[in-house]
Amino acid sequence: MRFLSIGAACLLLAGCVGAPRGVTVVDGFELPRYLGTWHEIARLNHAFERGLSRVTAEYSLRDDGGVRVVNRGFDAERGVWRQAEGKAYFIGSPAVGSLKVSFFGPFYGGYHILALDRAGYGYSLVAGPSRDYLWILARNPRLDPEVLARLTAQAKSLGFPVGQLIYPRQE
Repeated sequence: MRFLSIGAACLLLAGCVGAPRGVTVVDGFELPRYLGTWHEIARLNHAFERGLSRVTAEYSLRDDGGVRVVNRGFDAERGVWRQAEGKAYFIGSPAVGSLKVSFFGPFYGGYHILALDRAGYGYSLVAGPSRDYLWILARNPRLDPEVLARLTAQAKSLGFPVGQLIYPRQE
């Protein structure tokens, strides 16, 4: 019975890498341009980031062709930095901004780029496997208010609960 429960849990988690229904993921994606440091401008709240400010995500190439992911944030209540390292791999074509990310062994979640600054790779709108996961990222700790408003409106039109977005302190 225990084996069946573990197997069922793995199957359910394996289904958590797809994009939310009804969203379109960017194509023409260029991973080398996406690598580097991104600042979290806004997010939907989750236990793994609760209370964190100055949140960044750093992406670099792994030896196995995947992407090394290092998420870092400051926990002001405890006065310490928290960091998690993971790995990501394209779900399909590397020209499509849809990856699976793991921070916990064999368990993966979706990472889907819904909007991207094509000219400079200066901002992105990222969803997880459901509308409960959303991030607005930028290369700088601040994002032009017009761009932020446009990304928020896009997320709202796709059914994300943008009224629940958190805007963490970046400085």
